[in-house]
Amino acid sequence: MRTVFAALALLFAFLQPAWADRLDATPRIAVMSAYEPEWKALKASLGEPMSYDVNGVEFVTGTLSDRKVVLFLSGISMVNATMNVQLALDRFDITGIVVSGIAGGVDPSLRIGDVTVAERWGQYLEAVFARETDGKFQPPPWEKTPYPNFGMIFPTDVWVSRTGKKPEQRFWFEVDPGMLAAAGKIGAMDLKRCTATKACLDHTPHLVVGGNGVSGQAFVDNAKFREYVSETFKAHVLDMESAAVAMVAYANGVPFIAFRSLSDLAGGGEGANELRTFFQLASDNSAAVVRQFLTLWAPPR
Repeated sequence: MRTVFAALALLFAFLQPAWADRLDATPRIAVMSAYEPEWKALKASLGEPMSYDVNGVEFVTGTLSDRKVVLFLSGISMVNATMNVQLALDRFDITGIVVSGIAGGVDPSLRIGDVTVAERWGQYLEAVFARETDGKFQPPPWEKTPYPNFGMIFPTDVWVSRTGKKPEQRFWFEVDPGMLAAAGKIGAMDLKRCTATKACLDHTPHLVVGGNGVSGQAFVDNAKFREYVSETFKAHVLDMESAAVAMVAYANGVPFIAFRSLSDLAGGGEGANELRTFFQLASDNSAAVVRQFLTLWAPPR
């Protein structure tokens, strides 16, 4: 018996620092955004809010669509998203991760205001920037380059580690099947087509579930690169965070899904980039779909 008590005491001593770091013991769905307008669209709907500050990041617990959630703003970029979603996992009991925000449209059939829910995400700038020899770009012979290049850029797989598993290389990170199935049940929604300043789209935005999304450390406003991403990765959208979050979720074994509304066409639109005109409309549309999603999906535990 003394041996059992000793073992339990040792286990408690080992686990106590992790428990002590937890700010809230309630199981919650993490709902995260990168950009302040995306965050405001969700934060305004939060019930029973309670705010925490960790490393300068505000985490707000409460209820959203009758689900217990923690909202936070990751900040823009792959690095910020990776750092702050792991911070959320370390400080809260996270049962699922939902990303809500804007993106650049890549698929020519999609238009500004549409909300996309990709079924998998990849990092297109995990890449070799190749040297040019005799007018051709050639990566080092030992590098595996599974995708066609865009000039000197040769996308590659990314290394990822998980507890109890050997490090592996992969490009795609799948969203949670149960989450994707719930998103598929949302159906048609009345999404915004006009901004507060009366700038209106000439079409009615809609929800698209399925397809691919890609992310990288660049704001893309280039028509030729947009075409390359569409053809190479069969992507609907590109952004600067979702694939990083998908990788962290995979490494931690936590369900993940991302909702991205098109604020611009990543260089494919006529005239100047449209983001400044439609970022709030797109943010609001994504947030509306996320709120509906939360009524249809509950964590498995």
